[in-house]
Amino acid sequence: MKLLTASLAFFLLLCSIQHGCHARTKGQSVRKTATKPLAPALITFGDSIIDPGNNNVQSTIIKCNFPPYGRDFVTHRPTGRFCNGRIPTDFIASKLGIKDLLPAYLGTNLTNQDLLTGVSFACGGTGFDLLTAQVAGVLSMPEQLQKFKEYQGKVRTIIGEKKAAELFSQSVYGIIAGSDDVANTYFTTPFRIAQYDYSSYANLMLKGASSFVEQLIQLGARKIAIVGVPPIGCVPSQRTLAGGILRDCASGHNAVARLYNSRLAKEVEKISKKHQNVTLIYADIYDFLYDMIAHPTKYGFEVSNVGCCGTGLLEVSVLCNPLTPTICGNVSNHVFWDSYHPTEKAYSILAEYITQKLIPYLV
Repeated sequence: MKLLTASLAFFLLLCSIQHGCHARTKGQSVRKTATKPLAPALITFGDSIIDPGNNNVQSTIIKCNFPPYGRDFVTHRPTGRFCNGRIPTDFIASKLGIKDLLPAYLGTNLTNQDLLTGVSFACGGTGFDLLTAQVAGVLSMPEQLQKFKEYQGKVRTIIGEKKAAELFSQSVYGIIAGSDDVANTYFTTPFRIAQYDYSSYANLMLKGASSFVEQLIQLGARKIAIVGVPPIGCVPSQRTLAGGILRDCASGHNAVARLYNSRLAKEVEKISKKHQNVTLIYADIYDFLYDMIAHPTKYGFEVSNVGCCGTGLLEVSVLCNPLTPTICGNVSNHVFWDSYHPTEKAYSILAEYITQKLIPYLV
């Protein structure tokens, strides 16, 4: 078994730079590659960072399948990705030689080839606290696993039990969630913050994350990366809501994130010792993203404390819409696209830093 507990790992690789993608948004079929893919499929779970459109067909206001989202996407159309362009899972699928775009499992016309090369079950607004998804009206993390079981059945029908088991064991799995637990549940739901202190809430999140990983292993996953929570207190919306008159990073949000991350790293080690045939990676993205936000000019940005959509203070999801009065002139100068999610350029810079360090551990 190989265990990598290193900062940046999986999330940064997810964002590896790719250019010239050509794909359709309906079904999002694969691009033929000249070399053999480094993994048969990429399968991901989590929140809006890697949701390519699963929320489009759910009864929730946490959506972005309308302009100006997608303005810099390959088709220049919104797809349900919470970004001006591609999201992390698109980059990793392309880097692995699998396909240009990783499609949503829900609401897309998936071909057999789409299914066999992987999908995303991620839903914006979800988290490891079951209340998070309930409030947002989206699939919870356990419900994403139920959809994964449904997906496995479809794959078995296509290629048979034996080949399907091999595909599931050789595929790369990514998990990123927790930000919405901190920002949208703990600090905004009065009874949650009254019921839990920072430490106990971090433990609640950890319990959900640990259970998810264990269940995923039981379902045949053998190459898994779970990403820690970023400095969520430093995203524009949380600065506006909880950063005081100067809009500093919200210290409480970041404190919970750091507690969770430190415990998640230890939990990954514990689970890895238990499952010797599993490659489990903990990817800590906190410090790198904090540095990018604190020192944007080092990374080629000018603005990191407001988003690019509207005023950049609060606009996200339905508040970032075709009627939003102001869009920044140069998206490439901004770390954040809306008040919560990074720009495509920010994702690509994160990838450049780590691309070559992770692939050998997961393929």
